[in-house]
Amino acid sequence: MSISQEKFKEMLKEKGLKVTNQRLLVLQVLAEHHEQHMTAEDIFELVKEDYPEIGLATIYRTVQLLLEMQLVDRIILDDGCVRYEIGDFCDERTEPHHHHHHLICRDCGSVMEFRDDLLENLEDHIEKETGFHVMDHELKFYGQCRKCREKQNNGK
Repeated sequence: MSISQEKFKEMLKEKGLKVTNQRLLVLQVLAEHHEQHMTAEDIFELVKEDYPEIGLATIYRTVQLLLEMQLVDRIILDDGCVRYEIGDFCDERTEPHHHHHHLICRDCGSVMEFRDDLLENLEDHIEKETGFHVMDHELKFYGQCRKCREKQNNGK
């Protein structure tokens, strides 16, 4: 995923946010590491390489603001850490927000993303039956990844 600084600036302005180096760097780090689920401390370590005077508290405030503005997503895995990833960028006026789900290996702890959202029919059913409009959801599957299954099967 490659998103230009200009695109980030445009997104911040559209959300009514001031464009700052900190915000741009946090978004850039998350975009460059889009396959990782990063803690605020992970983001801090990478941002401070280019912006050494930044503090961890600034990262927390920036991530919280970007989360509130729906530019980043929060993920809570079972390791006790809150993690962040850059959001899926789409125009919600013309496209539905694309959800992705997480596959978590109970053996090695690896986390993979699964991008097919098969819950749209369920969300429609919920709304028809209850009147409740689902705006977002988070789904985690727990099991055994391919590598661990192969390792287990080869060990027998």
